[in-house]
Amino acid sequence: MPRTSKGPHLVWRDKSWKKDGTLRNQAGWFIRDRTTFISADSCEKGRPGPEAEKALAAYIASKYHRVRGAEDVLIAEVINIYLREIAPKHAAPEETAARLDKILDFFGEKTLAAINGKLCRDYTACCPTEAVARRQLEDFRAAINYYRREGYTTAAPTIVLPDKAGARERWLTRSEAAALIWAAWRMKQKWKGQESGRRTGRHLARFMLVALYTGTRSAAVCGAAVRPTKGRGYVDLDRGIFYRSADGAKKTKKRQPPVRLPDRLLAHLRRWACTDLDIRTKARGKSANIGRKISQDFVVEWNGKPVVSVKKSFRRARDAAGLGPDVTSHTLRHTAATWLMRAGADMWQAAGFLGITVDVLIETYG
Repeated sequence: MPRTSKGPHLVWRDKSWKKDGTLRNQAGWFIRDRTTFISADSCEKGRPGPEAEKALAAYIASKYHRVRGAEDVLIAEVINIYLREIAPKHAAPEETAARLDKILDFFGEKTLAAINGKLCRDYTACCPTEAVARRQLEDFRAAINYYRREGYTTAAPTIVLPDKAGARERWLTRSEAAALIWAAWRMKQKWKGQESGRRTGRHLARFMLVALYTGTRSAAVCGAAVRPTKGRGYVDLDRGIFYRSADGAKKTKKRQPPVRLPDRLLAHLRRWACTDLDIRTKARGKSANIGRKISQDFVVEWNGKPVVSVKKSFRRARDAAGLGPDVTSHTLRHTAATWLMRAGADMWQAAGFLGITVDVLIETYG
């Protein structure tokens, strides 16, 4: 996680002298704001008195309600506020925090006034790819814009982004998709270089089937429950409808409309919901999964919990299937869209099924 500062706070400082013997400060409570110390109260050591607390409150009010120019605002402060107030509301707050941690490493000690095109390009040059740099700089831009909208500053320097990468065109043939699913299905746990009898990729194979049949984004598949669940999308096994976003979820550009499930996938889902897990440790009675169904509470489960991410296991299955690094979990969505278009599906129905506009469908897959 990023190294967030404590912000202005009270600290006790003992009486101290400079090297030349002159008094530096009397003992007392001070407001510390990074490298700045401001005397707040000279009461006894232990717990700050009311006067010190009032001084701290006044300092914070003055700091954050005074409109400051770009030269007075540290970039670290901008990012810290965004991490506290906005990032926790994101679908993947840990990923947002990790991206902004990279921004802090490069920009943290600078002020907003230091931002210019060259500095942004220097940052891009330090990143592994332009796509990575662009995503991190987009978060940086969002943090600056939020700071300005909240009234902390009138400055909003322009963040120069690298060119946007072209749309991914990789999709899977049916034989490639079959090889990928089969590789996931056959994956086994390894211990000291030796394979055990425990299958570790079958949840991944189920994820792949749902993603291919519905063209749903990875996060929505991983988070889907098998019954109405607060804060999650779910599959209605009776009516055959996949509600891909949680009830009352904030609408974003990445639309996730409900979709009717294909009959073959619905049959799989119903079977998973009523079939016992194959427990390899049953004889020892140590498995927490004993008595559970394949999809007890969630469509894709691992050890009784919803899967958070399939990135690592997907890479392993991809390599086992002999596919290249250009194949990612998002490729399954591209594959579903491409198969729909090649099958001659109605464009309006296909766009609605995928949760995109007809224009995007034609531009990307037409």
